[in-house]
Amino acid sequence: MGSHGTRSGGKRRSAGQWIIQIVGELLITLGLLLVLYVVWELWWTNIDANRKQEQALGSLFKEFDGPVEPVPETSADGPDYGDPAVLPAIEAEGTTFAVVYIPRFGDTYSRPVTSGVGTAVLDSLGLGHYPSTAMPGEVGNFAMAGHRQTHGQVLDAIHTLVPGDNIYVQTQDGYYSYVYRNNQIVLPNRVDVIAPVPTQPEAEPTERFLTLTSCNPRFGAEERIIAYAVMDSWQPLSAGPPAEIASQVAHNAEGAG
Repeated sequence: MGSHGTRSGGKRRSAGQWIIQIVGELLITLGLLLVLYVVWELWWTNIDANRKQEQALGSLFKEFDGPVEPVPETSADGPDYGDPAVLPAIEAEGTTFAVVYIPRFGDTYSRPVTSGVGTAVLDSLGLGHYPSTAMPGEVGNFAMAGHRQTHGQVLDAIHTLVPGDNIYVQTQDGYYSYVYRNNQIVLPNRVDVIAPVPTQPEAEPTERFLTLTSCNPRFGAEERIIAYAVMDSWQPLSAGPPAEIASQVAHNAEGAG
């Protein structure tokens, strides 16, 4: 009696099973790519941008000529430095011309300010200056933009500012001290926030404002968060830095040496 041969191997998969397997593998691959993108966006862009900003600060501080410690006052009433010196407007995008210090963001917080608000500036060089707005110390609105959760997180803590907080700007001419007033959440099309008088585009400015703009919420971009400050005082570079930021100014100067 002859024996019947047996078929070797498992059951052949159907076309539907093959499709399910391929789709599953594609979804896993896409998931891994998404994770890698998030890591790049939230981690590597910060490392890369911080490195470039440190280089920009080092180059800028080589151009500054002044003491890095506060100069003792000789008058009980304090010195009168007159009207603040104002840098000429900078037309070319990509020129780093100032440093911003915000003690509320940490004792070591200092970021370069570069002309322009395109991706070449904001993704690498920290705070970008809206070219149509005033310069530091000038009557009008010195307005800047910065990322919140990527590319250095320059304004990640913008929501923590408290009325009365100091915001300092350093240029080759001196230090400009602004006092934070309030913030505002607006839609992205609200360009009037950088008007010479913020939110009042028809008004004639008589004060010296500073405005910071960033995305809102922290991990989104559906809105913009705006921080407003007004200038309180200024002092030339020869007077040394305000005491509140003296240690960070010295650190920046040492890094440029």
